[in-house]
Amino acid sequence: MPNISNKGKNMPESPIRKLVPYAEAAIKKGRIIYQLNIGQPDIKTPQAALDAVKTNDIEVLSYSHSAGFESYRTKLAAYYKRNDIPVNADEIIVTTGGSEALMFAMGSITDPGDEVIIPEPFYANYNGFATASGVNIVPIKSSIENNFALPPISDFEALISDKTKAIILCNPGNPTGYLYTKEEIEQLAEIALKHDLFIVADEVYREFAYDGVKHHSIMSIPKLAQNAIMVDSVSKRYSMCGARIGCLVSKNQEVMKTAMKFAQARLSPPTFAQIASEAALDTPQEYFDEVIEEYTSRRNLLIEGLEKIEGVKVAKPKGAFYCIAELPIENADVFAQWLLEEFEMNNETIMVAPAAGFYSTPNTGLNQVRIAYVLKKENLIRAIEILGAALKQYNK
Repeated sequence: MPNISNKGKNMPESPIRKLVPYAEAAIKKGRIIYQLNIGQPDIKTPQAALDAVKTNDIEVLSYSHSAGFESYRTKLAAYYKRNDIPVNADEIIVTTGGSEALMFAMGSITDPGDEVIIPEPFYANYNGFATASGVNIVPIKSSIENNFALPPISDFEALISDKTKAIILCNPGNPTGYLYTKEEIEQLAEIALKHDLFIVADEVYREFAYDGVKHHSIMSIPKLAQNAIMVDSVSKRYSMCGARIGCLVSKNQEVMKTAMKFAQARLSPPTFAQIASEAALDTPQEYFDEVIEEYTSRRNLLIEGLEKIEGVKVAKPKGAFYCIAELPIENADVFAQWLLEEFEMNNETIMVAPAAGFYSTPNTGLNQVRIAYVLKKENLIRAIEILGAALKQYNK
């Protein structure tokens, strides 16, 4: 039999989805599972986006421009300008999800053997994108003790080598929910300029900022114009994960010309999904105000509940809709599987994402889980009760 590639063998499994077979088996037994493991919002998709597809009279479902509809990119640019991100339509490439935008960024700025520095824990698929591109991740560890704030800049500088091409940042963070301050963003800008590095900022959770704290984009720093690359997506903002529409944004024209080659190779982003995404840009501010109020309430409920469970330590997020919780266990992978295979409380259990998969440093985060607070409040309350009972039984 022909051999599988080493790249394929080294491609990491998703820590979020690898437990799905155990969940499916539990469901077949009749178990009710509260899914805290995946960032699928339960907020209703804006009606304007749904109606734009339902009422469309397209007769030929044709390709779009490789960069995406010009009308959509123009409206996107206007949206960004309202958020202090001064970009034009020709500085945006529409992609098939934020994932493709990240792949385009990796392909445009790195060669096999290059390095990117990423604060960990980080979005698990960065590992996969790096593996697919032949790029080495150099992790820099943040700590639950200070809510996963940006590590000291001196720690970044100690890791920079002649192979370093970029710093990758998720802001607000997945899986931590940490929202970087203006000072932290400016510190990263200075180090990028000093060492001639790119900063790739994954800003898909921009709207999810709590407690009156403002999101600060890497694209809003004028002197960083040639070093900044932004990745974005409609998935979370409009509760449109299934649309698979994102974008790559940069004022660096060499980056954009190079990324366009990758965009042309995949021909074009999906037409109907672009139609829905363009319509979603007309969503009124009231929609986001209600969403933020709901997620703030859910976050507070979750954090307060977790803090009451003996032995649990949790970081309080300022953005996104995730938190990292440290549990009084040795191995969260084993615990998460046990929850699905062996534990039940009145025929109910929970599904969590073991956090080790969000680190690239071996044997790190073994006793941590990522929890997504994308459930209704009554379900969150029940999930917290189940977690507390499960930990008592597990540690007997």
